[in-house]
Amino acid sequence: MNKPVDILTRASACPHDCPSTCALEVEVLGPDRIGRIRGASDNDYTDGVICAKVARYAERVHHPDRLLKPLRRTGAKGTGQFEEISWDDALDEVAEAFLKAEQRLGAQTVWPYHYAGTMGQVQRDSIHRLRHAKGYSRQFDTICTNAAWTGYIAGTGHLRGSDPREIEKSDCIVIWGTNAVATQVNVMTHAVKARKERGAKIVAIDVYRNETVRQADLGLVLRPGTDAALACAVMHVAFRDGHADRAYMAKYTDCPAELEAHLSTRTPQWASDITGLDVDEIEAFARLVGETQRTYFRIGYGFARSRNGTVSTHAVTSIPAVTGAWQYEGGGALLSNSGIYAFDKTMIEGRDVVDPATRRLDQSRIGAALTGETNALLGGPQVTAMLIQNTNPVSVCPEQDKVRAGFAREDLFTCVHEQFMTETAAMADIVLPATTFLEHDDVYKGGGHQYIVLGPKLIEAPGEARENLFVLNELMKRLGVDHPGNHMSAREHIDWMLKSSGFGDLETLERDRWIDIQPAFETAHFLTGFAHADGKYHFKPDWTATPADNDGAMGPWTSMPALPDYWAVVETANDEHPFRLVTAPARSFLNSSFNETPGSRKKEGRPEVMLHPEDASGLGIEEGALVAMGNLRGEVRLHVRLFDGVKRGTVISEGIWPNDAFVDGRGINTLTGADPIAPYGGAAFHDNRVWLRRG
Repeated sequence: MNKPVDILTRASACPHDCPSTCALEVEVLGPDRIGRIRGASDNDYTDGVICAKVARYAERVHHPDRLLKPLRRTGAKGTGQFEEISWDDALDEVAEAFLKAEQRLGAQTVWPYHYAGTMGQVQRDSIHRLRHAKGYSRQFDTICTNAAWTGYIAGTGHLRGSDPREIEKSDCIVIWGTNAVATQVNVMTHAVKARKERGAKIVAIDVYRNETVRQADLGLVLRPGTDAALACAVMHVAFRDGHADRAYMAKYTDCPAELEAHLSTRTPQWASDITGLDVDEIEAFARLVGETQRTYFRIGYGFARSRNGTVSTHAVTSIPAVTGAWQYEGGGALLSNSGIYAFDKTMIEGRDVVDPATRRLDQSRIGAALTGETNALLGGPQVTAMLIQNTNPVSVCPEQDKVRAGFAREDLFTCVHEQFMTETAAMADIVLPATTFLEHDDVYKGGGHQYIVLGPKLIEAPGEARENLFVLNELMKRLGVDHPGNHMSAREHIDWMLKSSGFGDLETLERDRWIDIQPAFETAHFLTGFAHADGKYHFKPDWTATPADNDGAMGPWTSMPALPDYWAVVETANDEHPFRLVTAPARSFLNSSFNETPGSRKKEGRPEVMLHPEDASGLGIEEGALVAMGNLRGEVRLHVRLFDGVKRGTVISEGIWPNDAFVDGRGINTLTGADPIAPYGGAAFHDNRVWLRRG
């Protein structure tokens, strides 16, 4: 008989780009092998529930296509022709290329580029220590949260909100602009519990009938970019029907009388004409919110990825300030709790050696930067050398044709540190094999909750894969620059950061697995005042004085509305481009992660575009037909899925598929734009006019 395998269960944390940062229980089957992953049942936010793609993570960590050795390019960029080399040779070549680039054009010609393939504080952010110590170009992070955070902070003054566990004590949960079933499963866990235990109503608002909308008691499907119109109509009804809490507004908001006068014309009929919703739907939603004190607005990022996204987020966030829902347990709003984590990351990031005069290149405008557009380069030198960790810009960034053209430059030296041969890695000169979260130590924070969670190393990495920290420390040694953080292990970094930030130490975190830093109820609900200097919620924000991360005002900020309103700056359909495309996330992928795993690929099928049957009939297109879809940025070819869960004129394509999964090898971000959302930037991934025809 075969001897049974001893299964050891160890604690960890999900590292992926998701607000949930789930606490995990991992089956460890041996020194280099895992089994099933489950949610930690004793973490009261994760509550034992995780998404299916992480539950089957073994197929990713043990995937046969994992990168195992350093590689040097031998053929043309993008052809995948490489030879194996040693780690020492690879790092020596990268350092030599960086030094040569510096000698020609100065330090800012080198751009270390990263994002959230891991959300670990050490492995993700140590790249900043390299850039700061060397004076390399900095990065302005705009691709994900920027527009939403700015809109929320414009009203509240700070990035925090009602304890997400309070959803269970709500009588109405409004899930606005996030497909929580696919992207934040824990939100649905708590919402469904409230429905079962206290009869709470779940409202889901989105641009198509996704799984969250299907599971809601009230599902509202509106036109892309029109969320602010719906929010304004809800507030109009609150004032009209006596559901506005005037005493609360007098104490906690800046200009309630001016807002009421402004909203007098923002009627349900006005909003219906803009959103495509029926007046009765708007009235029913407004009545539910107005009559339910314990209404919790769980605000997502999806609708912020339009050119009016910051304005729309602010409008939605204004509703509980009108109704006074902030006063009640189970009421208020949350976009992200990221503002409560005041980490001292001096050692991790080298914050003590930052030169604020060094340019910050816009992450979303990488295509424009690499193709030499002067405004994207901020007047500085051309980018001629890059180190890329934790991201796949050739697939995930907007204006994909520009991005690919930039990476194809023979005068651009690129080193990519990756787990798989992504589209970006295939364009690199040097490729380095990277660890997964189970193969290194790190610590995580949850934007969707309030926990600091430890993610210790549980297994050995395959082949010669190395952690990010190793690569950065070794490069800095070869580049002749030192910093105290270079001499610390990941565990030492975690311990130093926790102690310096006032959050205990590593020993305590290892014992307890996570630390709850949720602010007190009065603080989380802004009952001691909102975080602006006047202590008020700002219906009338000073847009360019909003205390959110920024690199100066950008986009059409001078025409932003003074008060919550629908701002018609979206990319509207026209005769040449009669459809509006939303590039929504897929349930089984997370950005371009998991699109290499067989389980996720099988569940998602193939790249498709959802098209309303009546629109399809007018074009003579049937189910499954191959179509071309394009605009002035480019063209892609994919198959049609007929779907009546969208407004006519709206098309949806879910997931960031590998570029080679498309018929012509051009991914969906060929069609998305990188022009900045006002006032502080961001990419409008869900705001694209397109044409569509038989392909």
